[in-house]
Amino acid sequence: MEPARTTVINISLPERLLHLADQRAQVESRTRSDLFREAVRRYLGLTTVVSAQPGSSHPADANVSASAGFDFDHNPTWRIFRIMAEFIDGYEFLATFNKTVTFFGSSRMSPNDPHYELASELAGLVTQAGFTVITGGGPGVMEAANKGARNAGGESVGLNIQLPTEQRINPYVTKSIGFNYFFARKVMMNISAWAYVFFPGGFGTLDEFFELITLAQTDKIERHVPIILVGKDFWLPLCGWLRQYVLSRGAIDEADLDLWTVVDSADEALALIRTSKPRDRRIYQ
Repeated sequence: MEPARTTVINISLPERLLHLADQRAQVESRTRSDLFREAVRRYLGLTTVVSAQPGSSHPADANVSASAGFDFDHNPTWRIFRIMAEFIDGYEFLATFNKTVTFFGSSRMSPNDPHYELASELAGLVTQAGFTVITGGGPGVMEAANKGARNAGGESVGLNIQLPTEQRINPYVTKSIGFNYFFARKVMMNISAWAYVFFPGGFGTLDEFFELITLAQTDKIERHVPIILVGKDFWLPLCGWLRQYVLSRGAIDEADLDLWTVVDSADEALALIRTSKPRDRRIYQ
């Protein structure tokens, strides 16, 4: 019995593949993500990659028809390339913006909520101060921040997530990019901002907050980058819990509680953002 034949991709070749993608970019109007995938295909001489098992319905030859496409759902090798392509697109997209401030908060927040109005007000002030507002591109707090930035005449950037049946993006975004993977999107929202602003939110907002303070605590991002929590009524109980139950058990240090600042007004938040400095590192160490 013949052994199964598998086409193996050497994933240590991104530079060679990107070179091919850049060559195509000179003559075609497509995203680098698409060009990168095309470069992979051209380099391999394949349309997709399959493992041809003896007795299976797969063709013995690893080349299959173009209609099969890239099997991102079932072939982990192709999934790696898709992830790489999203990071490439994300880095190149963000490179066009300077002095960015990332806004986080609940996607479920109603326009009638006082924090919605506060997020819109702050985003407008941040824009007028010469910063670029970045959000997750969705509804709620993200919509409020994008609305404030656009109404102030600035760029209103959304890094949105592609869902199976829709691409959830609010109408106030002026420039956007979509991501298939939440983790790739999260990295892009974190890597280069001059400040991070958190409004009340749910699990997603808390996840993003704890990841950022962990990155600052472990010196993966600079500690001088302001992490601002807006809304004392929402955030102070959490801060009290961290002091009473986490600090008291020695799980964190006293200095770790200084990684963020809690404010109650747009003016307070703006004052902190104005003190922010250029990032020394645009990617995690």
